[in-house]
Amino acid sequence: MAEPGKRNASGRTRAIVVALLLGVVVGLGLHAAGPAAVEGATRCATLLTGLFLRLVRMIIAPLVFATLVSGIGSLGDGTQVLRIGGRILLWFIVASFLSLVTGLLAANLLQPGVGFTVPTAAGDMGLAHAHFDPVEFVLHVVPTSIFDAMGRNDILQIVVFSVLFGLALPAAGKGAQRMILPWTAELARIMLRMTDMVMYAAPVAVFGSVMGSVAHSGIGILGMFGVFLCKFYGTLGVLWVLLTAMTFCVLGRRVFALARLLIQPILLGFATASSEAVYPLLVERLELFGVPDRISGFVLPLGYSFNLDGSVLFQSFGALFIAQAYGIHIPVGQQIAMVLVMMLSSKGIAGVPRAALVTLAAVMPQFGLPEAGLALILGIDHFLDMARTATNVLGNGYAAAVAARWEGELADHALEEGA
Repeated sequence: MAEPGKRNASGRTRAIVVALLLGVVVGLGLHAAGPAAVEGATRCATLLTGLFLRLVRMIIAPLVFATLVSGIGSLGDGTQVLRIGGRILLWFIVASFLSLVTGLLAANLLQPGVGFTVPTAAGDMGLAHAHFDPVEFVLHVVPTSIFDAMGRNDILQIVVFSVLFGLALPAAGKGAQRMILPWTAELARIMLRMTDMVMYAAPVAVFGSVMGSVAHSGIGILGMFGVFLCKFYGTLGVLWVLLTAMTFCVLGRRVFALARLLIQPILLGFATASSEAVYPLLVERLELFGVPDRISGFVLPLGYSFNLDGSVLFQSFGALFIAQAYGIHIPVGQQIAMVLVMMLSSKGIAGVPRAALVTLAAVMPQFGLPEAGLALILGIDHFLDMARTATNVLGNGYAAAVAARWEGELADHALEEGA
């Protein structure tokens, strides 16, 4: 007989898939019904998705703080933190480099921008213009107030405070550890139980998000950019295979059990295009695989800032797509320099809406690419963002499991059946 946790997870996964399909069907019907129906669908989607994301976001800050502090504090000393952090940052660098090269090679081979009609003017595309300033980035990393950082859900600032707090615990003495560590461990457990409650609303949010997008854009936009979407999704598929192969080198055949357990958070990330919405569920699924909370609580927040494989691939792929659409030749050396700058600059605009597009807007002028080309991507960016987020979820799930294996703390007896 199936365990209750497994039955609930399987039921939620099926409900999310049904909600995705139903959202497409209803969205197409409303799109055909006329502007009034589309406006109503948009308002309904905003309500359903907005409520769900707010419920999730209220969990993020205390969950990240609790899992990081309890994880680092229980490691005992800074040496172990540096060992785990150094290893996983090396993994992030390799994964990001793999993503960059995959995006570059695919864009050069597939030529996704050839044959597109370019816009005559940039116009106001509703994007915040950002310029990467190393000094401002370093200053932004350190919070002036942890309460302000938590209020804004600034993950990077919360991570910095929580890491320092966790490192200070052993220095404060055994008494402080005995008082704080049980409290943060219980707080993390409570946040995960709250996550269970909130996730029952996930299928409703998925339906609203997909229904609203399809009702607004219709099937026409998918037809117009179908070839580009297929090429981009196919490139991400290649990256998924490469990331799985990398992880196979560490986990062996268990990587396939992990991939099955990650189906639900990947679907949720794909449907909502929100990494925040996936974080608590991802921690829960990794726990089922056997990754200790203190490992996932340390690795995942770092990954959300430094291991965005799907977003990094999109930036290189998207930039070359725009260059090809405008007939601009970019030498290989300049392509490599461009994507490395993008990887760095993306760390400075965390939390900006449509951050991948903002990064392109910030970097493109430095390499002679017209900002008007962003209009080619903007119309379908929601569908691109869905795939980017799903890839980010997969990459960070793999990274947490790899870190647990390297530390010899990956449980062998955990639940590994499909989600």
